[in-house]
Amino acid sequence: MKTIDVISSAIGNTFRSKTRTILTILAIFIGGFTLTITSGLGTGINRYIDDTVASLGASDVMTVTRPVKQDTSSGPVKYQPGQVTSGRGPAGPQTLNPIGPAQLTQLAGIPGVKSVQPVKSVRVDYVRAGDGTEYQIGVGSFVAGMKVQLAAGAQPSESSAQRQVALPVDYVKPLGFSSDSDAIGKEVQFGLTDAGGARQTVTATVVGIAEAGLGGTGTSASPNQATTDALFAAQSTGLSADTASSYTSATIRFDDTAGTASTQSLKDRLSAAGYTGTTLQDTLGSFKSIIDAIVLVLNAFAIIALLAASFGIVNTLFMSVQERTREIGLMKAMGMGGGKVFGLFSFEATFIGLLGSAVGVGLGMLAGTAIGSALGTSLFSSLPGLTLIAFNPVNILWIVLLVMGIAFLAGTIPAARAARQDPIESLRYE
Repeated sequence: MKTIDVISSAIGNTFRSKTRTILTILAIFIGGFTLTITSGLGTGINRYIDDTVASLGASDVMTVTRPVKQDTSSGPVKYQPGQVTSGRGPAGPQTLNPIGPAQLTQLAGIPGVKSVQPVKSVRVDYVRAGDGTEYQIGVGSFVAGMKVQLAAGAQPSESSAQRQVALPVDYVKPLGFSSDSDAIGKEVQFGLTDAGGARQTVTATVVGIAEAGLGGTGTSASPNQATTDALFAAQSTGLSADTASSYTSATIRFDDTAGTASTQSLKDRLSAAGYTGTTLQDTLGSFKSIIDAIVLVLNAFAIIALLAASFGIVNTLFMSVQERTREIGLMKAMGMGGGKVFGLFSFEATFIGLLGSAVGVGLGMLAGTAIGSALGTSLFSSLPGLTLIAFNPVNILWIVLLVMGIAFLAGTIPAARAARQDPIESLRYE
């Protein structure tokens, strides 16, 4: 018997006992369905996180500060001229030394650093279009590699000399634009107060409309570097040259293709020079790890369901071997080897796994798409761009192969028993 004949015979024998086979397929279906849903959940959430955190910067960008080592055990720390308090560290407010031209040059010379850019923090009073109403608005600090999650338009260009900005979607109608597309290409004015108390305005062209996201870019304007520079220059009018060129942090680009070890080595070199470097992975890595852990636990329940279904496969094939004992004896008496007999029953088990996984994956994708769409327009409507349950073709293929692999392993025991049967004793079996 040729291999193709073994395969066709195995497929034909699968439904000799239709009820028993269908019940086994249903048991496998539960595991495949659950794996498909949980895998889609992890893919959807992580994809949304990846898309959204791009608004905070790129994976090859590190934010650098100069923290001041302080002993707070004896009470409040004395103020030192030039130091600033920024954000909160692990033990409270974090005091930083400023980063000036000398420090920027020092950072550029550290091995592994490709480029350095100061982070220019800007605070504006209002935004308006033409002679319209003035509205309060925040302005995000430009970080190299950042990508805004867009509802319309394009990304503000890092390299363009034109002043560009992406406006939050909630500002489109109040500023007098009829739609997101109507705002694209129009100019807006940012008003601010400089160091001397004078009013300053900076004009920028709207190139994109930003959706709300985890990074908060949907609630503040996202300028390109040219706009940030113009706003910072206007804000710094009246300051001394030294003060105007002092920053609380800087961003550096580095080569992230060498992996975690290389990134950690760069952090060690920065630490030795008195700096602290933080990547996006440091900021959001633990959050993604929690999501992955939850999905892993859910996948574990699906695997348990599949293992339970594997006992159904063992039972189905053991019964099939017992019912077909005389048939097995006849096949072996006619020259069919033990390997072909083993392959016959193993492929039968694998085919049952294929059917169960195909049904489970197919219905899982349909149900996941429907559930994700329903939740996206109701419970998670405040998170535009979120596809709660999304499917990666590679993951789906792995699920099918995993289920077939478990089915094959479950079928090896009865298949081995069939292969070992003595043809004479089998022909005598009643």
